[in-house]
Amino acid sequence: MPAGVRFPRSVHREFWLLIGQGAPTEAAAAALGVSGTLGRRWFGQAGGMAPMSLQPPSGRYLSMAEREEIAVLRGHVSVREIARQLGRSPSTVSRELARNTSSGRPYRYRATAAQGHADRRARRPKTAKLAANEPLREYVQTHLESEQRWSPEQIAARLVLDFPHDEGMRVCHETIYQALYVQGRGALRRDLAACLRTGRALRKPRARVDHRRERIKDKVMISERPAEVADRAVPGHWEGDLIIGKDNRSAIGTLVERHTRYVMLVHLPLGRTATRRRALPGSSTRWS
Repeated sequence: MPAGVRFPRSVHREFWLLIGQGAPTEAAAAALGVSGTLGRRWFGQAGGMAPMSLQPPSGRYLSMAEREEIAVLRGHVSVREIARQLGRSPSTVSRELARNTSSGRPYRYRATAAQGHADRRARRPKTAKLAANEPLREYVQTHLESEQRWSPEQIAARLVLDFPHDEGMRVCHETIYQALYVQGRGALRRDLAACLRTGRALRKPRARVDHRRERIKDKVMISERPAEVADRAVPGHWEGDLIIGKDNRSAIGTLVERHTRYVMLVHLPLGRTATRRRALPGSSTRWS
């Protein structure tokens, strides 16, 4: 594709749909006829998160047709009956009427005016909450940089406890993640992403498939144990595991005889890369 060509929004949207399904960045770009370099640029500029403007439309918000139906039925049937006919929650209809009914007498609900109000509220970009609320922003930054390395979920939950009567001191954990990863939000410093426990500069889609090679060769799953091993009925079956210390600086190998629960601990001074060979008591089995 020649340089400078602008792709339609449908291509961008399809790109992020493929990313959300677990496709690698280069593969998602190639499937749409986009170069891998451009695909990586889209992914990096968005912080690994699909832009809100490219999210596919959903039925979360009331449509113009639904608002016209509310205007016709209002005054003739109850709110619950309106909600039933629309297939909506009664609270959705109640909030719509409370938000968009005129304050002067007689009280009127007009579909066109309600749709206009909704369109104005949905305009983007909006000022990020963390950018507009300095005390809230300072609270979030302080806890992200603390020695405990609080997660966004912990910060969001702690705000409710520390400021039970201040509704302004509320933020969703997803808002914190967007402020860290998405360029242009202008709320939190980008380098604060290093304070997250993952330490990633880009957000990794949860559905992305890990294509790393198999770590354990010829592994046998626990679910495949023979019945005599699972029941601990026959002596001589050993179960091994590895315990890794803080910051991967130490390691201990464990061996448990399933019948007697006899435990052996082996210190590995070279960490997980150390190699040990040891004959088990009463058995010719060896492990590495």
